[in-house]
Amino acid sequence: MNAENFKQRYLPFHDKMYRLAFRYTGSRENAEDMVQETYLKLWKKRDELPEIENTEAYVMTLLKNVCFDFLRRNHEDMWASSPPEDLQIAIQAPSSTTPLEIKDEAECLQQLIAHLPPPQKKVLLLRDVNECSMEEIEQATGFTAANIRVLLSRARKKLREQFSKIRAYERVG
Repeated sequence: MNAENFKQRYLPFHDKMYRLAFRYTGSRENAEDMVQETYLKLWKKRDELPEIENTEAYVMTLLKNVCFDFLRRNHEDMWASSPPEDLQIAIQAPSSTTPLEIKDEAECLQQLIAHLPPPQKKVLLLRDVNECSMEEIEQATGFTAANIRVLLSRARKKLREQFSKIRAYERVG
């Protein structure tokens, strides 16, 4: 397969690949790196690619595996600091809540997530923010399904408790 055929066949998937990589990694830079690494792997296998029946499925599976490898390699570093910079948290609030109050609550929740223990933060972000399946989280983290459920439960409980305390304090003050 020559370069022109490669471009025609695989570049149309770029946007979809980027969105999936961003979902897994949580950052623009890492998502771009994952897409580029996937293209590099595809290019190295270019002689085998014409035999692939479902090109899109193959590309997306390869990208997912590249992302999982990245998440495993960067297990501690990636999740030890703050949540992804593009983390958007939707707060369901009563209609009487102002946009500024909603923004403040979302920022508060982001800070609370940032202070979770790294395993809890990682699993919470993958499940609740990136909407990964349990199987995908198992692949990305190496944790068992039971361990993932425990980590999620503890993280959510801690967030609920801390958020409730902050909201109660704000009402008193």
